[in-house]
Amino acid sequence: MMRRHLFAVLVVCAASGPATAQTQAPPFEPALLRLSELLGALHYLRNLCGEPGTQWRDLMGKLIAAEATTDARKAQFTASFNRGYRSFASSYSTCTSSAVAAFERYRAEGEKLADQTAARFGY
Repeated sequence: MMRRHLFAVLVVCAASGPATAQTQAPPFEPALLRLSELLGALHYLRNLCGEPGTQWRDLMGKLIAAEATTDARKAQFTASFNRGYRSFASSYSTCTSSAVAAFERYRAEGEKLADQTAARFGY
């Protein structure tokens, strides 16, 4: 279900056209940066808790492909993803019930954010 919602956001972003040299960030920029951070955290926590894979990193790659039309924007998205990843890497070295709960909270936040962003910007 989360993948469907994230895909919806990616579709909205791609449909909005390339972000040419802008002096002002698009109105959905904060949501995309937060989504990037959530994806980084989810990637770390999912692998920590015994389900290795690249699902969350792959979604981040799609977000970057759709939105990071400049090196500066790519760096912002990458930094947000890495911040989410590192924030949990510094706190959790083994899977605990707290790590599982954090994963579920972040997944729910990402789903809600994706739904709201897609609804607001025209999916």
